Amino acid sequence: MKMVMAVIKPFKLDDVREALSEVGVTGVTVTEVKGFGRQKGHTELYRGAEYVVDFLPKIKLEVAVGDDQLDRVVEAIQTSANSGKIGDGKIFVYELERVVRIRTGELDGDAL
Repeated sequence: MKMVMAVIKPFKLDDVREALSEVGVTGVTVTEVKGFGRQKGHTELYRGAEYVVDFLPKIKLEVAVGDDQLDRVVEAIQTSANSGKIGDGKIFVYELERVVRIRTGELDGDAL
């Protein structure tokens, strides 16, 4: 089992959600986050004063998947979140040691 974590631009959320549904993903955790990478923020003008926006709004998606779904999920996120511009985000994949469904006590693959 793997955990796929992706940080994407907020306006791409609906596209990514639809793409994940098409490849059979039944559950996603979405969190509004802020951060920066190579984009390094930007300056904005507000009421005549210039100020620096260091952290940009992003969306963090977390999806637990079986090993057999991994490649399709990563490709779905990459394709649907790509705008071709800096700041499109990143996808991280890491190993899941154990999953437990709280309601039923099901474990690992059955709990997904």
